[in-house]
Amino acid sequence: MAYRISEECISCGACATECPVGAIEAGEDRYVIDSEKCISCGTCASVCPVSAPVEE
Repeated sequence: MAYRISEECISCGACATECPVGAIEAGEDRYVIDSEKCISCGTCASVCPVSAPVEE
């Protein structure tokens, strides 16, 4: 299952810089995860200060 970024996102970019497959990019109002690239490793969730990445 891929991760997605919830509304809790504060757009700090911590998740994007740590994603090993480059699946996270800045979106219009928060960061977004490309579910086709996401390998469900959980790195984004482990570095997020507000627990915005959630597993779908």
